[in-house]
Amino acid sequence: MLTVQCVPVLSDNYAWLIHDDASGETVALDPGEAAPMLRAAEERGWRITAIWNTHWHPDHVAGNAELKAATGAPVTGPAAEAAKIDTLDHGLREGDRVSIGAHEAIVLETPGHTAGHIVFHFADDALIFTGDTLFAMGCGRLFEGTPAQMWGNMQRLAALPPGTQVFCGHEYTQSNGRFALVAEPDNAAIRDRMTEVARLRAAGEPTVPFTLQEERATNPFLRAASADRFKELRAAKDSFRV
Repeated sequence: MLTVQCVPVLSDNYAWLIHDDASGETVALDPGEAAPMLRAAEERGWRITAIWNTHWHPDHVAGNAELKAATGAPVTGPAAEAAKIDTLDHGLREGDRVSIGAHEAIVLETPGHTAGHIVFHFADDALIFTGDTLFAMGCGRLFEGTPAQMWGNMQRLAALPPGTQVFCGHEYTQSNGRFALVAEPDNAAIRDRMTEVARLRAAGEPTVPFTLQEERATNPFLRAASADRFKELRAAKDSFRV
């Protein structure tokens, strides 16, 4: 079994340590800062052996250089964004596979938030690391892609096994849920989920990970019936204020 540790960084980012007991290997995924990652690994007696990035944005890669210098771990990330990740050692494309010990992840290209965004799907472990593509009850802003691309991503992720646990890059769940309630005011599953989200946040707990089954029931973007409907929702969310 893989052990996944949430590491809060910056203001609302989640970076992740993925550890395999059998091999002793540990991946630092999307390190927006190095120090919290190094501290969290040290507290657990883990040695960071690899650094993986989902996309080039600084809040996901700014810790690469310091982590690399401290651990010697190579940086692996989207080949399409090599020009924007100056620490990149290994580029990945659709269908490539990366491993931690005996656990293998397949790379899915999910352009939209950035042009070369990728996600890491551990099918046998029922885990997926979605960066800024899929959030709890939300999705990433379209900085470099189109609504049609992101809707395609949503459809692709929705087709994965419902019990798959999703590890995303930000704690956006409460704000996403408030919009979801407006987008689908009659959806009781969203109301119920928001009650649990409020409890977790009041206790200082993360709302991530979550399952694709939850998203199928409560995420308007994942549930959008067409690219046009997705486009309407994304435009509404971009201007949504509570």
